[in-house]
Amino acid sequence: MRRTPFAALALVFALAAGAEAQALKIGYINSQEILNSAPGAKEAQEKFDAEMQGYNQEAQQLQDELARMQQQLQQQELTLSPEAKRNRQQQIQQKAQEAQTRMQQLDQQAARRRQELVQPVMDKITEVIEAMREEGNYALILDVAAGSIISADPSLDLTQEVIRRLQASATSSGSQP
Repeated sequence: MRRTPFAALALVFALAAGAEAQALKIGYINSQEILNSAPGAKEAQEKFDAEMQGYNQEAQQLQDELARMQQQLQQQELTLSPEAKRNRQQQIQQKAQEAQTRMQQLDQQAARRRQELVQPVMDKITEVIEAMREEGNYALILDVAAGSIISADPSLDLTQEVIRRLQASATSSGSQP
């Protein structure tokens, strides 16, 4: 099922190459390797991790409070009236819903912050890849990390050249991403 798009893509390339009487130049990259090696990426990740400590502490406090409430209910269950037990269960359920809502908010804040920190690095990576595509007259540059390449000639791998250019660019611009 997944090979159908690849077959269609190969057919398009074959037809285009035949029609233009020239071969398409294709390369590929490993975006994950590039991101791991890109100047500024490690610093962005470290900053994100440091900022997330506060979020993680808040999430842990919410979980601890819920666990404490449930433990108290279990310990006092036999001495509570049915109505008091029902009230406590409702309180726990309400607290669990509040905690879930807050956790979703924290996740959204974390995703936004990660995007803010990583976007400048991603923009630079995209700029370098686009420049390489234009300079090398590549018709297409694929990403092996996206899982769209099953097998490829290693000589078509542009990953190390992208990393080299990113590092050279960071060195010439004073290590700014």
